[in-house]
Amino acid sequence: MKWTVYNILFLLAYPFLLPGFLLRMLRRGGYAARFGDRFALYPEEILRKLGRLDALSDSHAPSASQFVWIHAVSVGEVQVAGQLMREWRKAEPSVRFCFSTTSSTGWKMAEREITPSDVLIYNPLDFPTFVRAALQTVRPRAMVLVESEIWPNFIRRAAKEKVPVFLINARVSDRSAPRYRAAKCFFKDIFSIFTRIFAQSALDRDRLVAAGAPEGIVDVTGSFKFDVAHRAIEKESEIDAWIDASLAPAKRGKIILGGSIWPGEDEALLKIYRAIFDAHKGEEDAPTLIIAPRHFEKADAVEENIRRARFQCVRRSRKDAPPTGEGDARVLLADTTGELMALYALADIVFVGKSLCAHGSQNMIEPCLCGKPTVVGPFTENFRPVMSDLLAADALVQVASEKELAEKIASLYNDPAECEALGARAAKAVEARCGVVQRCVAAILEELK
Repeated sequence: MKWTVYNILFLLAYPFLLPGFLLRMLRRGGYAARFGDRFALYPEEILRKLGRLDALSDSHAPSASQFVWIHAVSVGEVQVAGQLMREWRKAEPSVRFCFSTTSSTGWKMAEREITPSDVLIYNPLDFPTFVRAALQTVRPRAMVLVESEIWPNFIRRAAKEKVPVFLINARVSDRSAPRYRAAKCFFKDIFSIFTRIFAQSALDRDRLVAAGAPEGIVDVTGSFKFDVAHRAIEKESEIDAWIDASLAPAKRGKIILGGSIWPGEDEALLKIYRAIFDAHKGEEDAPTLIIAPRHFEKADAVEENIRRARFQCVRRSRKDAPPTGEGDARVLLADTTGELMALYALADIVFVGKSLCAHGSQNMIEPCLCGKPTVVGPFTENFRPVMSDLLAADALVQVASEKELAEKIASLYNDPAECEALGARAAKAVEARCGVVQRCVAAILEELK
């Protein structure tokens, strides 16, 4: 009865969600090209790879039983999934993955993680007809969901198809925990389907068990995200040259970087930078500010804020010559994807976004891995276990307000010794917590024997 109610509510809600999908098509592009995937209507190329077009497939096409279905949504989750796939390939070189996501940004990142033998699709809508068709088309040998991707019909249908289901890097946010508990009668049926659940922390394990997950299938492994971050050495050289060219003929000073910045945080950083820049104006190596928005489609608004703050703007995406003539300092706008890690490696002080003017935070592990003094705001719910570990190691700084952020960045700017010590503790803390992915892959493969 409860699943009938869920499906009726889904049907009633979807027409209201559809305008949002259409808006994303217009804003982000590329979203409409494979819209049929939502209804398990796949193009011929995908069906051929999956071995579903026998007449068109050659005799060497991989059988569907080789595919492991991995589902991830956000950029961070896709990176987690990518790390899992790379580790899995080391242990089982013949494995193929069917990678699904729900967003165009997730799709673009996933394109970098898959190999030519893999399949990339959009996840089907969570309605019985579509998930049944999708699973019968892919016929996966196993299904791996990332973090908090709990789609009831999708998971229930996998169980009916006798597909082992795993949840990796599992977390339950502060906001979701009471909802899971309140709906335990609903979620316990879902969580009991999983073969194994790998939780980020003991708190996440307790919250999953409180929501109905069998205690025996939930393991605390730590966060996969400690294993995801890797230096982008080749990209660093390219970005390094871009920074020099963008500032010429001025000499580059210390770089303050705002990474994965959300609306409102760029304005806060511009105010902070104005104060630091004015204090060091006229120096041969005056400070430099780089802003990397979380969503590239927000770049126009960020550029407007930069100009309103009386700075010249140099955008990475345009690859045009830096501005000339009268004007104040230049602020660099890194409005591209896939280059943030290189930017972190070249920065002197880092602020990680979605933590001051928005809730949840972006990944603070990456700048810490690079040994950079890292500052975050008060809202870091999405990285609760990571923050617990890093704060315990005194590996980063968390501030409570824009005022505190300004004070801390200024303090770090004027104290090279503090910067060096904080960065060293950050790199050491990340290094000590690696190895989670390897252990989880080994556990999954043991279950699939």
